[in-house]
Amino acid sequence: MNFYRCFTVIALAAIAAGCATTIAPSYESQKPDIMRIGGERPTNPPPVVENTGSFCVETKESWHEDGETPDGQTLWAKDTVRKVVPCK
Repeated sequence: MNFYRCFTVIALAAIAAGCATTIAPSYESQKPDIMRIGGERPTNPPPVVENTGSFCVETKESWHEDGETPDGQTLWAKDTVRKVVPCK
């Protein structure tokens, strides 16, 4: 009986200590080339055509709004579209 009472007290103390700490949010993108936080919409780069030998690939990148952080900052995500095009 004494073991269960001691275990309960320790468990409650651990839960209270865990709930008492506050983690400050960090709104930083680890990969700013594919996701950005806050600010204005990034500019879309011009399409790039790559010659791969027997065909060419056109790559278009565009940014879109993808929600917001709890404090109201806009999340920007990059879309990449690739398609085969004739080589010039």
